[in-house]
Formats: sequence, structure tokens, C-alpha cells
Amino acid sequence: MPLPPADSPTDAEREAVVARLAAALRVVPDFPRPGILFRDITTLVGDPVLFHEAVDELANACRPGPVDTIVGIEARGFLLGGALAYVLGAGFVPVRKQGRLPAAVESVAYSLEYGEAILEMHTDALSAGHRVLIVDDLLATGGTASATVDLVERMGATVSRLVFLVELSGLGGADRLGGRPHTSIITL
Repeated sequence: MPLPPADSPTDAEREAVVARLAAALRVVPDFPRPGILFRDITTLVGDPVLFHEAVDELANACRPGPVDTIVGIEARGFLLGGALAYVLGAGFVPVRKQGRLPAAVESVAYSLEYGEAILEMHTDALSAGHRVLIVDDLLATGGTASATVDLVERMGATVSRLVFLVELSGLGGADRLGGRPHTSIITL
């Protein structure tokens, strides 16, 4: 059963929370390869107050739309997605990198900002009619998110919304979401 909606924060309160969350991100240069500025959320989720605020912000971005299942993208999408599924009273389905799920899978190959990869989801994880919320820590070029949308829709489920903790707006990831609604808590 979903938890009741939290009181809606004022614009000033929300801006203060977003500023605290943004300030907690660690920027790691040249990871995983030279030229990439990696946005590390472990400093944020390691702080119980900030983690709570981040999950609340994500949950508020998802209400009031109905959601049956949260799909979290490996690996940091698991951290946020599991907590969000609990708050929203939804199920949780992981999307993993190739070879990490034990049963029959559906796969999709995709390009990301620093290479190529394959994502997989169990073939029995979703079915027609499921209303899905996709969550990940970061929207950059949109390759991982659009590949996840493809997997969800192959299962006959509907993507209700995508939510991200951070969006790097200059990389055009939102353009690859095919017009599907998305929310990013922090935009850089």
C-alpha cells in the first residue's frame, strides 16, 4: 500500500532541497575514461537526510500518476528505484547489464556517451497493461534510458514517466526519450 503523499513543499523549500542535493554530488574527472566528468551520487545517498530528501523529491515528481512497477537501471537506479518503489507502493524490476540475470531475458544493445553496452530484463518481469516508471540517477545522452524504454515497451507495458536525480542538459538526453514525460530533480 502506498504511503500517503507528503505535504507539498513551497517553491523556496524545494529550491533549498535541490541546492543541498546538488552540493552533495561529487564530481570525479576522467572517470570512467579521460574527458568524462562523472557525477557521483554516493556522497548524497550516504547521508541519511539527503537520501531521504532525494527520494521524497523523486516521489513528489511521480505523484499523482498511477504506477504499478518501478524499473531501475543498473546500478545506481537500483538505489533510488527500490526506495521509490517502497514509497509509492509499487513493485520493482531491475534492468541489468548483460549476463547478470539468472532466467530468460529480453536484451537491447545501445550506445552511450563512452561506448556500447547491452541491457537485459527478465522476460516475465512485466506484462501488457503495466504502468511503469523508469528511474535512474543520471540522464546524460539518453542512450541507457531510451534502451530501457525499448525493453519496457517490448514487454507490452507502458512507460508512464521517467525520473532522474540529475540531468546533464547540454548532452541532449531528453531528446532521445521520444517525447515521454520525464522529470529531473537537479539540472546541470
